[in-house]
Amino acid sequence: MTTDPRRLAFDVLERVLGGGYADRTLDAALLRHPNLDPRDRGLATELVYGVLRQQGRLDYALARFCKQPLSKLETRVLLLLRLGAYQVLCLDRVPDSAAVDTAVQLTRELKLERATGFVNGVLRSLARGKAQLAWPDADRDPLGHLQHALSLPQWLAERWLRELGADAARQLAAVLLEPAPFCLRVNTLKISRERYLEELAAAGHRGESTRFAAEGVIVRERAPAPLPGDALGCYQVQDEASMLVAPLLAPQPGERLLDACAAPGGKTTHLAALTGNRAAITALDLHPQRLHLIEQGAKRLGCAGIATRCWDMTLTPPFLPVESFDGVLVDAPCSGLGVLRRNPEARWRLQPADVIVLAERQAMILHQAAALVKRGGRLIYAVCTVTPEETDRQVAAFLARHSDFRLQPLAEVVPESWRELLDTQGCLRSWPHRFGLDGFFAARLVRS
Repeated sequence: MTTDPRRLAFDVLERVLGGGYADRTLDAALLRHPNLDPRDRGLATELVYGVLRQQGRLDYALARFCKQPLSKLETRVLLLLRLGAYQVLCLDRVPDSAAVDTAVQLTRELKLERATGFVNGVLRSLARGKAQLAWPDADRDPLGHLQHALSLPQWLAERWLRELGADAARQLAAVLLEPAPFCLRVNTLKISRERYLEELAAAGHRGESTRFAAEGVIVRERAPAPLPGDALGCYQVQDEASMLVAPLLAPQPGERLLDACAAPGGKTTHLAALTGNRAAITALDLHPQRLHLIEQGAKRLGCAGIATRCWDMTLTPPFLPVESFDGVLVDAPCSGLGVLRRNPEARWRLQPADVIVLAERQAMILHQAAALVKRGGRLIYAVCTVTPEETDRQVAAFLARHSDFRLQPLAEVVPESWRELLDTQGCLRSWPHRFGLDGFFAARLVRS
């Protein structure tokens, strides 16, 4: 059970390469070390997320000082080089000599003695030559700049250049390399935002209200003390953009509501809070183990009226009568390109064909969900991505198939302060490089 933050980061990254999720794997690793010094916890977290975000940049730099193609290296050796390179290139507080020496020590610890000289040589060469590295110029080589300086896979760099243009693509890629802000949704079933901000300050933390979400708080600086109200369920960790989705349904007390793809439950419990626990909410999810997260979250937050059930919403749910819900929320599985700050491993896993497969799945879920909406009821379609196939085109295809639904411009239902988040069709688009939020898309569809 290592307490070395670099070894901990290596172990997490190795598991992520094997298919694990960075956030869950890192959280599990840190839970196994409850007494780890906060500075070491911070370094391990920085290394895991930094290496995953900057992988394209790190590999570009390493390739200039490595005589072998990186694709030919043993996976664990390449991971060691990335960990060392990240410290050399991106962490000013770690001296280059310490970054190299600790990488060599870790190589030995992992019983890769044969690679110690290689790791030492490559990283020392990088440390000596980093100031002379020539990065692709943003104007002369925008594609190379996106790939190698801003760490995008080639297919995604090409797509964003084509769809967004060079300037917007560069701005979006740059902001997705930054750590995401730490946001909380204050649980208004328990406490007001104003009161929670007071308690946050009293505990030594620095927080501020979010710009758009009425219940949101951004924690800018955290003190050693725990966040107030955790055991009492006073807050839910949730990005501001995610907090904007449930209010689009305009849920009312006494209504029947469906969250069709509910886990882990942030939006489900938000619906309960918005209705003062006076709505009947059905929460479905494909994965039975993830339903437990919804139930746990509802219990912690004091949310009532939520019934969970395992179901694949690409299929007709025989246990739900048609036209039986006042409001249906479809927060659909998607490519996640709007949340790469939080899930950096996705940029290296996702392939172009995946977007098509996901769009087809979204269409099936929307079709099934539509049948459950009452006449005059509302259907919210939301995704945390930016691809046309999963946003505009998905909504257009749905409307072409379902003539009894219309797209309601969100300007009719959202506060004036939200208007700048809306596109020309009246859908929500929270671009990370424009607003600092995660990248979400949402449309409100009303059944006639």
